[in-house]
Amino acid sequence: MPKQLLKKRPKKKLGVAPGTLVHVGEPSQERITINLIDYDSEQFHEELLAIDDVQRCCQLKASPSISWININGVHEIGHIEALGNCFNLHPLVLEDILNTDHRPKVEDYEDYLFLVLKMLFYDREGGIHTEQVSLVLGPNYVLSFQEKTGDVFDGVRDRLRIAKGRIRKQGADYLAYALMDAIVDGYFSILEQIGDEIEEMEQELVTDPSPQTLNRIHNFKREMILLRKAVWPLRELISALQRGESRLIAETTAIYLRDVYDHTIQVVDTVETFRDLIAGMLDLYLSSISNRMNEVMKVLTIIATIFIPLTFFAGIYGMNFEYMPELKWRWGYFGLWGVMLAISAGMLIFFRRKRWI
Repeated sequence: MPKQLLKKRPKKKLGVAPGTLVHVGEPSQERITINLIDYDSEQFHEELLAIDDVQRCCQLKASPSISWININGVHEIGHIEALGNCFNLHPLVLEDILNTDHRPKVEDYEDYLFLVLKMLFYDREGGIHTEQVSLVLGPNYVLSFQEKTGDVFDGVRDRLRIAKGRIRKQGADYLAYALMDAIVDGYFSILEQIGDEIEEMEQELVTDPSPQTLNRIHNFKREMILLRKAVWPLRELISALQRGESRLIAETTAIYLRDVYDHTIQVVDTVETFRDLIAGMLDLYLSSISNRMNEVMKVLTIIATIFIPLTFFAGIYGMNFEYMPELKWRWGYFGLWGVMLAISAGMLIFFRRKRWI
């Protein structure tokens, strides 16, 4: 797992005026694309546009149907600014879209709502990868800005294509809810995978802890910090949408937002549980290493204790005195062996009865 929390990212230039458009994030050479979906209860249209065709998106602003305009890539400042001008987005909103280091939040600009969320991906080798998703909710449109191609919204697209459920019959606020719900559902998938790995690590700690195990524990601690930073502000975001009085959020949609809020609370509780488990794993690792060291020292101590009297006899009969009558005995050598073996066997029996071995 990479040390993503410690990874340096390009920072905003100091001293620039508020609203100055500067891309803050991972550099990319990928061309920005636009996924356009326009629908209502009767019709559905899906199209892939080049970023140069911004005017096609602007025409949908006055359309009576619902439009979802998904922009893949935010590193080309000029195109993002052109799209923002079409939808009359505030310069501070465009600045926040280009700055991918924001925490989740919601801002009400009366004519539209601006939301920032964190979309997470996970793999065993690379750990957790975070991507900022910015949503602009208008009366009949939703703009979503992603850092790169690839997201967790395939389920939402499928429901729109086949007109499954109520999504085609609801407004843009329901579409924004569906996108937030898809992001939160992605958290559950990540937590399930991390939970499986934590179980494996617990078993490894008990059976065969190693320095690699300690490294994995520290990596998991970093991943939990990253998860917590993404989830905790999201709870505040959804709560603000519920308490807000924006005319863009229908009362029927607020009910579904409460469901997303409950899911977010579940994710927060799970993250806190995992943090406690991982903190306990560090203590378990140290205890396992200490116990293993104690077992090794116990074996070495028993061996040394058994050889102490044997070394005593060997020291006596290894002296070079001329008069040692035992050296003249016919059975002296075998007798000494018998005494030494008897002492060793007696000590082993004593240790066994004391349950030291």
